[in-house]
Amino acid sequence: MSEIGKSIRIERIMDRNSRNMVIIPMDHGISDGPIKGLINIADSINKVAEGGANAVLMQKGMIKHGHRGYGHDVGLIVHMSASTSLGPNPNNKVQVCSVEEVMKMGADAVSIHVNVGSETEADQLQKFGKVAEDCNIWGIPLLAMMYPRGEKIKDEHHADVVKLASRAGAELGADIIKTNYTGDP
Repeated sequence: MSEIGKSIRIERIMDRNSRNMVIIPMDHGISDGPIKGLINIADSINKVAEGGANAVLMQKGMIKHGHRGYGHDVGLIVHMSASTSLGPNPNNKVQVCSVEEVMKMGADAVSIHVNVGSETEADQLQKFGKVAEDCNIWGIPLLAMMYPRGEKIKDEHHADVVKLASRAGAELGADIIKTNYTGDP
């Protein structure tokens, strides 16, 4: 039964005809603070929903500030990873909530962030595996932000490292992958 749940939820965050998605990330407040455009979350969500976005992506604490209860509907993706720019290692993304917790908040999908090549890659991949397992149990889509970042990465936009990061996400069960653009479709 979890497969039908996952299918229904994916349809909430994509255009059924084109199979395209416009997802607006609104999770950068945790790493960068109160940045312009993310201070009045409800107003920003209203603008992107009216502009045709399929979903917004935010941290769990912002859901109560962003729920509008009016206007054009838009999907909700809750980001489960966090770090701040002030921390000793901003590339060390930690899990800050569970799949079950964000489902109770009304999430249509969840998102995690993995920095492939970072010194904490192993921990991030291990958490990814557990989140993917929980997503399969609960029938909720998983978006994985797979970024090549670390000492060995000379160019995080190079096709070879982007391919590896993307494949790692697919191998561990992501339904949707967000990664760096290589500059060439």
